[in-house]
Amino acid sequence: MLSKMLLGRYIPGNSMVHRFDPRAKIIAVFLFMIIVFFANHWTGYLLLVLFVLSLTKLAGLSLVFLFNGLKLILLLIVFTFMMHLFFTKGGTVLIDAGWFTIESEGVIRGIYITIRLAMLILITTLLTLTTSPLSLTDAIERICRPLKAIKVPVHEIAMMMSISLRFIPTLMDETEKIIKAQSARGSTFMTGSLKSRLNALTPVFIPLFISAFKRAEEMAMAMEVRGYQGEEGRTNYRVLDWQWKDTFAIILMILFGIVLFMIRQ
Repeated sequence: MLSKMLLGRYIPGNSMVHRFDPRAKIIAVFLFMIIVFFANHWTGYLLLVLFVLSLTKLAGLSLVFLFNGLKLILLLIVFTFMMHLFFTKGGTVLIDAGWFTIESEGVIRGIYITIRLAMLILITTLLTLTTSPLSLTDAIERICRPLKAIKVPVHEIAMMMSISLRFIPTLMDETEKIIKAQSARGSTFMTGSLKSRLNALTPVFIPLFISAFKRAEEMAMAMEVRGYQGEEGRTNYRVLDWQWKDTFAIILMILFGIVLFMIRQ
């Protein structure tokens, strides 16, 4: 399951979403994170879902593929829904068990917040799936370039973010290999009490940390051998080219936000 995790992975392709300038995609995702809070009833949330599904189709990705890769994050979504289900009060009492009640307002708010969280996760996943780590680094650096005037190390920050995203799927693959190796030796991770399960994870974390430090050291040595000295004297092999379709995508996102704002109740 861990090896199928999509967060941080890049899938090469030639879809319309792949061909957008990475700066436009980052700006669009940032705008979407604001726009998603404009929805406050079922019409707005329905438009959000249709919008994200349309982007998924334009990216040439299967919904089944996306949801299979986000199964781990599904636990967070379910937990969020349950919190609203039990702790948000108001409306008609649906279940009264004495020491707790489930009310209609909790169900409605739980569904709305779940949709909002799921759409945010899907849109950011689409960003990483359709944009290579190097393009993300260059785009973040270009967008944040004005911060250099106040001595912010923009290039280094963008590089760290890109490496962090790149390491997520690598560490997930490494974790699954270690779990399989420990299971072959007779370790059990899915049975027993909670304490025994946590104790069983100790032989997983230690080699995982060792592997992570080893990979970080190898990357540092590779960058040093190649003469990497930060931004100084560094040129870009791939030059970002902002085109009319990127401007149109930003305008479309703004118009979508205006529509959601106008239909608020």
